[in-house]
Amino acid sequence: MTGSTGTEFECVLRAWVAHESELLAFLAHRTGNIHTAEDLLQEVFLKSMRQGQAFCALDNPRAWLFHVARNALIDVARTTKACEALPEELADITVDERVPVDALDTCIARNLPILSAEDRHIIETCDLQGQTVRAYAEANSLTLAAAKSRLLRARKRLRDALVLNCRVRFDEAGQVCCHASHPIA
Repeated sequence: MTGSTGTEFECVLRAWVAHESELLAFLAHRTGNIHTAEDLLQEVFLKSMRQGQAFCALDNPRAWLFHVARNALIDVARTTKACEALPEELADITVDERVPVDALDTCIARNLPILSAEDRHIIETCDLQGQTVRAYAEANSLTLAAAKSRLLRARKRLRDALVLNCRVRFDEAGQVCCHASHPIA
């Protein structure tokens, strides 16, 4: 704005005087907060001043001002995170609660040793260490079909052991719903 004659801002000031109150009302209505609306209004004014002579060449300054105001609202909405108070009853929930299937780790650790060495090896390698069945088949000189069958049979035997020894139960969807956290005596 250095070196300006002041005439380049006359059209900005005219448009501002004509539309400032309706812009403020628009922003206040959308934000629900007069202070936020005033801050946004100031941003709109500064952007219009930065336009200088380009603002004077606009066909519809009012539309441009409202467009800039809407964009400012969008920017605020993107950066503002809505906060909602948590209900009091949440304070009673324990942090240690785990989803039943996640809590099976100790039961699995107790039951893996009772499986055959072959079953234990394929479950540990493929399911616990993440090796693909194809890589397991190649490393153990098996066909892919044989490795898949071996893994399915081993999983079935582990599932049977978990049901028997940890009283694992399943819901209608076949998901673990509950189990005993301690071994059955």
